[in-house]
Amino acid sequence: MIVYFETLGCSRNQVDSEIMLGKLTAAGHTVTHDPALAQVIVINTCGFISTASDEAVDLILQMARLKQTGACERLIATGCLAQRYKDDPDLVKTLPEVDAFLGTGACDRIVDAVEGRPGQTLTLFPDPAKRGFQQVSEKRERTTGPFSYIKVSEGCDRKCTFCIIPVLRGPQRSRPVDAICKEAETLVSDGVKEIILTAENTTDYGRDLDNGTGFHTVLETLGKSLSGTDAWIRFLYTHPGTLTPEIIRAVTRHNHICSYYDVPIQHTSSAVLKRMGRPYTKNDLVAVFKTIREIDPDAVLRTTLIVGFPGETEADFTELLAFIKEVRFNHLGVFTYSDSEDLKSHRMKDHVDAETAEHRHDMIMAAQAEISESINETYVGNSYTVLVEENPEPGLYIGRTFFQAPEVDGVTFIYADDLELNTFVKVKITDAFEYDIAGERV
Repeated sequence: MIVYFETLGCSRNQVDSEIMLGKLTAAGHTVTHDPALAQVIVINTCGFISTASDEAVDLILQMARLKQTGACERLIATGCLAQRYKDDPDLVKTLPEVDAFLGTGACDRIVDAVEGRPGQTLTLFPDPAKRGFQQVSEKRERTTGPFSYIKVSEGCDRKCTFCIIPVLRGPQRSRPVDAICKEAETLVSDGVKEIILTAENTTDYGRDLDNGTGFHTVLETLGKSLSGTDAWIRFLYTHPGTLTPEIIRAVTRHNHICSYYDVPIQHTSSAVLKRMGRPYTKNDLVAVFKTIREIDPDAVLRTTLIVGFPGETEADFTELLAFIKEVRFNHLGVFTYSDSEDLKSHRMKDHVDAETAEHRHDMIMAAQAEISESINETYVGNSYTVLVEENPEPGLYIGRTFFQAPEVDGVTFIYADDLELNTFVKVKITDAFEYDIAGERV
């Protein structure tokens, strides 16, 4: 069968898609990048927030038209949207265009779904808590150019009131360190230039283990494992409560581990944090960022926020805005609160109206744009190593420095001729913009 894959949502979903694509190619199926040519279309959905669910449904309906105008014979929905609504008796009736629904624990059943019998809707929702890690010997079908994500754990044990992930993905399960390192070594030998460690909370790694292994162990072991290569190592989605000095010191001991700390704080008002189920205070956050900068002076900081959470007052928001101006994050993302009946936060009082939440979102982003541009201006005149990723037009390339993570941060434009993609080059920065920088090859 000729299969087309579309992945929505986070990096963990990206890994799941590559695992499923690997299983399909191993079973003799062919992958296409043109959905009109595909006999089977698979959409790996996101259902984390309402806008993501809406996007997934819209894409499903869009792809369903190819059953009439294209070669499509089967349409499959996998991932978080399917898992979130698995108990809805109207799921199949609402989306009759879908021939198979696979939950987050059913990646290993993708071949069965693709090869399923016409006219029969397949629903596979095994317990995600029982899902094992992919075997190192199983080849992933990579889809992300010179970088590749590796999941260090599955699931989450935390009880954030705004988050459905523990229900969708199951409890925290840490992957063996040697398996992480072996997969990284395999990917690097296959040409990958940047390994990105990901999880629901990467620094929670090891909380489910009894042997004292923590995320610092992963970094130290992987840092040594890849010491003879030119590949970068980056990690995302840390938790303020488990980003320890040991982790920061591990970063400073290995030059190829990026001094890049993605710390989603969500908010700074202690009252809002308590309602969110986040077990820390503003003072704890101040201490975390102070520790990072004391141990690792080259640290680049990224965070993610939620505004408009139930009960967020004007004073709470003002405190949050003041905090980001004080800390001066290099990169920042902000979401307006997304409500749903299956969230604990749905039952809270004093929901913030959409117009107020959107206004607060815009104020945060306006402040961050000024911060980001002023930080970018400090790079002008300096030279940095850049990973070259794209060549959109003659004389212009696009890449990233160590302080720019893929898909979420700005990029570096490179004015040069005849650069080789997926390689590192030195670039002298000549221009700074709100989120991007530009320069010439040294």
